[in-house]
Parts: sequence; structure tokens; C-alpha cells
Amino acid sequence: MQGIGRPIVVLDFGAQYSKLIARRVRDANVYSLIVPFNISYDDLKALDPAGIIFSGGPASVHLDDAPKPDLQVFDLGVPILGICYGVQLLADMLGGTVEASDDREYGVAHLEHYDGTGFLDQVEEHTQVWMSHGDRITVLPDGFESIGRTENSPYAAIANAARHFYGVQFHPEVVHTPEGKRILANFVHNICGCMNSWTMGNYVDLAVKEIREQVGDKQVLCGLSGGVDSSVAAVLIHKAIGDQLTCMFVNNGLLRKGEDVMVQEVFRDNFHIKLNYIDAEDRFIDALAGVSEPEAKRKIIGNLFVVVFEEEATRLGHMDFLAQGTLYPDVIESVSATGGPSVTIKSHHNVGGLPEKMNMKLLEPLRELFKDEVRDLGRELGLPEEVVGRHPFPGPGLGVRCIGEITRERLATLQDADEIFIEEIVSAGLYNDIWQALVCLLPVRSVGVQGDGRTYEEVCSLRAVTSEDAMTADWFRFPPEVLQRVSNRICNEVQHINRVLYDVTSKPPGTIEWE
Repeated sequence: MQGIGRPIVVLDFGAQYSKLIARRVRDANVYSLIVPFNISYDDLKALDPAGIIFSGGPASVHLDDAPKPDLQVFDLGVPILGICYGVQLLADMLGGTVEASDDREYGVAHLEHYDGTGFLDQVEEHTQVWMSHGDRITVLPDGFESIGRTENSPYAAIANAARHFYGVQFHPEVVHTPEGKRILANFVHNICGCMNSWTMGNYVDLAVKEIREQVGDKQVLCGLSGGVDSSVAAVLIHKAIGDQLTCMFVNNGLLRKGEDVMVQEVFRDNFHIKLNYIDAEDRFIDALAGVSEPEAKRKIIGNLFVVVFEEEATRLGHMDFLAQGTLYPDVIESVSATGGPSVTIKSHHNVGGLPEKMNMKLLEPLRELFKDEVRDLGRELGLPEEVVGRHPFPGPGLGVRCIGEITRERLATLQDADEIFIEEIVSAGLYNDIWQALVCLLPVRSVGVQGDGRTYEEVCSLRAVTSEDAMTADWFRFPPEVLQRVSNRICNEVQHINRVLYDVTSKPPGTIEWE
């Protein structure tokens, strides 16, 4: 992105942590981007990187088809940092020796360093790091020296200060390396010479300018869901082009309680954005009648949304651009799905789809940003915390939390239980400690005793997880009294639920959503 300094480019060798590396660089207020390891030398040079990071990866440098970059990358004249597989690659390609280790390191290790280059500046001489490797460097390339070791890795950190090439056998990007953020910040600031130019204040000014240049005097249509991404995109675009933007909000009946009113109040009344509200609740609920298979429900909801969106867009008249809240992780996953090095985790509804059918150009003002950066951008733009700070919500809405058949009665029951759960989390001051909290209404009934009578009602499961990027997640440890209050309120206030469970499954093996 022009105007925010030269980027740090992460070459992705298939690491599960590549996005986290890029995120940590941005935490240091430096712009970063991820590209496939096999990017051409000319394309890489055109990016004008201030520095390059080789990610980790599942391969071994000894494999015949081991992923390797163009050898000319070392002639770019910019600093390079290799991480895990990346440092082994650095050593192997520059004339060192990498061998399979008899003492493999997985998990916590303790680094002892003796660095005078600035790379490990202000890092404790004895510090915890996170290892995950089988191969290790046994002979350094010419010009390199060891600047740190662990019990099983004499070359846990290496440097060629003359060429500004560095490498670490551990993972500085993960939370299990407590001083990892400092190490990466040292690389981008001390070694690469980057300034603190990546801020959301800067991004607003640049994005507004780019949107105006891209759109000109044309018209933009934005599908507004009430979620963080589409909300921030809408307000940013409106700041740039005003009434050239029209937002469309489709109420599919699968929203949280009161969400349709909240969206209209925030965007129409507070920001004065042109907003078309479409009440399609009956169409969606009728289309889902009798359907319980999760993927079938998703397809019905997704396909019908396209139909409704197209119908209403046609009524609005000609639109030149379709705005989407596509984020940088979505872009990375789409590149992966079309031949990049990472394993594809999912396909994403924001990348592709509607424009081909509707003959509109895409406008994606958030495609450079990670999720938490979008939240910061929303705050910069003045969006209320109830919008920018809210937990992720699935595209199919409560349709994938109402397990089994969807009916109006079951949806109302789920909405009431969900509202109580969120209220109690907020009341306990725990909402911002949780990545995502949700209630699932289960397709089972249980016997209960309420008052003096026997009941036979539905069961719900509470779920709350902590995560950094939704790739992995752990269940949240609530104080018992919070769960007790939630359970008591749901059983007392929600007519058709008489039993409340708490889901203690991590991801993996489970997923965050049930369906």
C-alpha cells in the first residue's frame, strides 16, 4: 500500500504461523505482507521490501521437492530473517550444512544469547523460546556466527551482520516465546531501519484517498450484515464518497435478538448512511423448513441471500461497485486455494461470488488488514464499541447454532438464551477476554422439574473460547458463579429450555461453531 513505508515481506513456505509472523510485524507499526515462497525475483523486487522473512514450514531442506525461493533473493541487498525451516533454508542455500537431529526439540526451550548486532537487543540473556523442529544446522555458512544456543541447538540464533542475514531455530511469533515480539521488532527497526509508519490513523487517510481515486463519481453498493468487517467497510467508504454509497441490510431472521434495530440505528440514524432494509425473514425460515443437515442449511441460506440481494440491487438501479469486507487472511486463504504453499483451511464467502453475476467491480478497502486492525480502524472512525468490539458471528447466523431443524419457535428460544449469555458475560467484565461466545440449541430434550411439575424441554450448550486467530482455540475457564447465573437465568427466563451444558472442547479437535 503506497504511502506507509516499504514493507516487510514474509515468504510463506507453508507454515501454519505465517499470518502470525506478519501480524507481529504490524504490531511493531511496520507494514507487512505475505507472498508465496516461489514468487518471481522480479515480482519480489517490485514490492521494494525493506526486509524479508522466511517463514517456517513442514518440509525438510533435504527433500527433492523442498520449497525454496529464487536464489537471487540473497542479492536484493535487504536484510533477511529465517525462522525454523526458514533458518535451515538460509543455511543450506548459502553453503552450510543441515542434518536430521538425534535430539529433536518440540515445545519450550531456553535460549542463551550473546548478541552484539542489535538483533537481540534488550532480550534477556536467558529467555524462554518455543521450538518445533527435527532438522538442525550443524555447519554454518561462511560469514555467519552463532549468537544464541539452547541445550540441543548450538545454532539456535545465527547472524551474518555484514549482510544483515539472521536466523532463529525457534518461533518468535508465538505467545510461548515471551520476548518474541521484541525480537521481531528489533529485526524490523534495528536491522531493517523501518519507521513506525503503520497506524490506523495513517491508514484512514490513505484508504480514503484510494477509494476516491478508484470510485470517482460512480455508485457503490455495500451489503451490510451488522458484523465488524462490513460495518467498518461501510463507514470508511461513506467517509470517502458520502451518498455515492448505498448499503443494503437483509434481515434473514437468523440474527441475534434486536440486531436488526441496532444496525438501522447505528448506520441510518448515527452515520446518516443511505440504508435499504429488507425484511426477508419469512422467505428464509420457510426455505429452511424441515432441513436439519448442516451443509444443506448453509447452502440454502447462502443461495437465498444471493437471490434476495440481486433482486433488491436490481430495484435500486445501476451500481458500479460492490463493496465487501474482505480481510487480509481471506485474501491469503484464497491465494492458497489457487496454488499457494499453505494448506487451505476453508473457502471464504467474501472472496469472489456476487460480482460475476451482477456485473459490478469489487471494492475491498479492508483487504490489507487483519481482524484486530479492522477493530482499531472502526474505533478510529468513531464506530461504537458494541459494533467494533463484538465477537465474530457466522455468515449463516443462528442457522448453524440452531442444531437440527430450524423453526420460528426454536429460533426465538435460541435468541433469548444467547441474549442472556452475552449479558452475563458483559456484566462479569469478561467479554473482551473471550474471542467468541455462543449458545447452541441442541436437537434433544430432557426431563426436568420446574416449580412443582415435570418438564420435557430442550437443551442448550454454552460455548466460549479464547484464540488469537481462530486457527486454534481453547475453551474459556469461567468462574463457576458466572456459569451458575447464566444457567439459572436461562432455565428461569427462557420458556422452552430446562437444561444448560458447557462445552469444554478445544480446537482442534473440535471447531468453534458446532456446524
